[in-house]
Amino acid sequence: MTLELSDIEEALYKKGYKAICGVDECGRGPLAGPVVAAAVILPCETRIEDLNDSKKLTPLRRERVFEEIAKLGLICSVGVIDNGCIDNINIHRASLIAMRKAVMDLKYNPDIVLVDGKHLIPNLSHPQFSVIGGDGYCQSIAAASIIAKVTRDRIMDRYQALFPSYSFTTHKGYPTAAHLRELREHGPCEIHRRSFKPVAELIHEHTLL
Repeated sequence: MTLELSDIEEALYKKGYKAICGVDECGRGPLAGPVVAAAVILPCETRIEDLNDSKKLTPLRRERVFEEIAKLGLICSVGVIDNGCIDNINIHRASLIAMRKAVMDLKYNPDIVLVDGKHLIPNLSHPQFSVIGGDGYCQSIAAASIIAKVTRDRIMDRYQALFPSYSFTTHKGYPTAAHLRELREHGPCEIHRRSFKPVAELIHEHTLL
């Protein structure tokens, strides 16, 4: 199902806002890899088939919508924060920094920013609103969720070749049973988040041996 224009976006367009930017992130929960945020400016008249929350789409449909966004030449940007930074500052702060980076790297300044979730982006000069559940409600945020998800999935696919002992192409670093089994068998690799409990516990166990 394709999302319709949300009440929030429609009201903003009527007030004269033209460049509405949606922002979302992907990768808060995994035990490995980066957190990726995306910012997308979606013009009012743009309609994209199957545009919806990335979690509600199959991988194939996400890829198709991603390619459609690219084909339309929409103004978008991504922010990537690696696992080392996540360990240093925590995943919440890293997610917000990734979102700020995505907005700041846009080639065109948005009139207003709609952020998925309940937290606003710190140190952002643009007007912004937080929208809980925005990726399944606002078209612009849904577009950002797809860009973030597909970008992160592709990053994890590349890591598969570098760390073949881990099935990153399959689980994308999330704490699945298979991933936890791989962790126990091989120990953490360079992209694992050492501050996350399952990884930290494993490191502690090995230290005691």
